[in-house]
Amino acid sequence: MVQRPVQLTALRELLIHNPVVTLLGARQVGKSTLARSLTEGGGATWFDTENPRDAARLHDALGALEALRGLVIIDEAQRMPELFPVLRVLADRAGTPARFLLLGSISPLLVRGVSESLAGRVAFTQLTPFGLDEVGSMARLWLRGGFPRAFLADSDALSLDWRTDFIATFLERDLASLGIDLPPVTLRRFWMMLAHWHGQRWNASEIARNFGISDKTSTRWLDALTGVYMVRQLPAWHENISSRQVKTPKVYLSDSGLLHALLGVTTTEELEGHPKVGASWEGFALEAVIRGLSARPADCFHWATQGGAELDLLVVRGTRRLGFEFKRHSAPTRTRSMVESVARLGLDRLDVVYPGDVAYPMGDRIRAVPLVAVASEAWGHENGRGSSAIGPAE
Repeated sequence: MVQRPVQLTALRELLIHNPVVTLLGARQVGKSTLARSLTEGGGATWFDTENPRDAARLHDALGALEALRGLVIIDEAQRMPELFPVLRVLADRAGTPARFLLLGSISPLLVRGVSESLAGRVAFTQLTPFGLDEVGSMARLWLRGGFPRAFLADSDALSLDWRTDFIATFLERDLASLGIDLPPVTLRRFWMMLAHWHGQRWNASEIARNFGISDKTSTRWLDALTGVYMVRQLPAWHENISSRQVKTPKVYLSDSGLLHALLGVTTTEELEGHPKVGASWEGFALEAVIRGLSARPADCFHWATQGGAELDLLVVRGTRRLGFEFKRHSAPTRTRSMVESVARLGLDRLDVVYPGDVAYPMGDRIRAVPLVAVASEAWGHENGRGSSAIGPAE
């Protein structure tokens, strides 16, 4: 079992300062396991809305919850939105006799419902799959992905079995229980097409033609998989500069292990020879950087112009702009596109993330950075965790 002390500490801190905390994340990512770590020593009450007995108790929510003290955990809370107005009443009690931790697997539905009912009373946080900072093994994490059971399986074959079963169960049972009414066979084809589209700009028309549906419907399907944390849509950054800029998002499968299962990749050797290996690396490294910076989705963009200049990841924080390129080369070199990105976007820095182990300057405000450094404490100086051990760009 991989311990997650950083996430556990952050969750405890949120519960100290907020009467209600919502922990979001994909199915099987470890939300319940993390929540149970809070209950060691007792003193917590647990409700699972997928358990018929618990669901029946919560139909009279005020009666079930009002007398409780300490920590109250409600798993898959998005299944019972009628709870949220009751939680507002309970959160406003003097002395805060109970604090509530809501776990949820579908972001838009839960965030909207909780935000409307509990404005000013709730904090949100997200649990992602394992990251390099937690497990260290880059090759294994890239191939298997970060879902706990997939990563910790005794062999690559057993890991693939788990991921294949996860995809089937997710499509055939979980999506319906989350309120997404799409035929499993159709959505599997769509998900597999997205795997081959991984790392590219979204083209609703081309996808729609393959399924005989409207552009709007294909985008709705994409949004559905995004809302349950299976897909990341990276929006385009555009501003008032001279050249025409791309305005469509780039699409990535959020977990590299699920991507490889959908592509039929079973081993590291197969991955190294697969046509999508570069795109797979880009998505894997992108997730690691976003995690390393603790960046919010609203801070993250890609940038491209019709003339060919592009930037894989732009992180905007107030007046600061950080750029990232992902290169699966042993010694990446500076390109014209990198120089143009720095100049035209006014980047404070552009980091070229690659799978090596040596950092080195590449030019004015441009440097190469090993992916393993993304997860280090020293590298995270942008979010207040220390000063950089890599040093400034030349």
